[in-house]
Amino acid sequence: MLAFITIRFLDILDILLVAFLLYQLYRLIKGTVAFNIVIGLFSLYLVWLIVRALNMQLLGSIMGQFIGVGVLALIIVFHPEIRKFLVFIGTNYNVNKILMLDKLFGQGKPKSIKHRQIENIVEACQAMGKTKTGALIVIAMETELNEQINTGEKINAKISSVLIRTIFFKNSPLHDGAIIIKGNRIVAAGCILPLTQKDLDKALGLRHRAAIGMTENSDALCIIVSEERGSISVAQKGEIKRRVSKETLVQILEENIFYDDKTTSKKK
Repeated sequence: MLAFITIRFLDILDILLVAFLLYQLYRLIKGTVAFNIVIGLFSLYLVWLIVRALNMQLLGSIMGQFIGVGVLALIIVFHPEIRKFLVFIGTNYNVNKILMLDKLFGQGKPKSIKHRQIENIVEACQAMGKTKTGALIVIAMETELNEQINTGEKINAKISSVLIRTIFFKNSPLHDGAIIIKGNRIVAAGCILPLTQKDLDKALGLRHRAAIGMTENSDALCIIVSEERGSISVAQKGEIKRRVSKETLVQILEENIFYDDKTTSKKK
């Protein structure tokens, strides 16, 4: 008798979920060293299957021991990618909002930012661009960024164009790091950010790599002022927009930052 394969709805859902997870994993590791490691490990696994099929016991035993600890090795080797993947899931699919974890742990919305403070940020970036003063500004969203804040000097100051330009003045001891803005305050300066492992345009420097790396590991928005060209770039969700105009920068900030003003409301 012929046995017919029955496919349930849950089987189709299972396949789609696995395909979705593999696709998201590919998006995270494409263009990085991790992608080459995956190819190498897959090739090694195929060789092990061939060795077993040919009954080569000595080589098969050695490779079998290596494959046996493969899961632990993968966790160690891909620790940054695993963390990035978990951050991606928690940030992009609003797990916090769905489960209402912010209310459970007493975390509310960040303090709103005035429209004038957005103008101060843009004004500072424009001024630093004209003088080719390198700058890296991180604007926190829902992720706390405490790890990055602790690497710098905590200042907890009001947002002002003069202060931002002073911090990034070339003779300032804090000019090489990033400033982090949370709500309506500059909370820290001289902060160290993680670098992306993506293959980028050689024209992009460490500030751009740090900005992309920061947005890969959080939902923050980063503004970069190039020291070589004076151009302004914006990084978000692991992607970067280069040579952003003043109008575009204002629009991006208004669309992404909680701000409050008597005559202005957040754009949707």
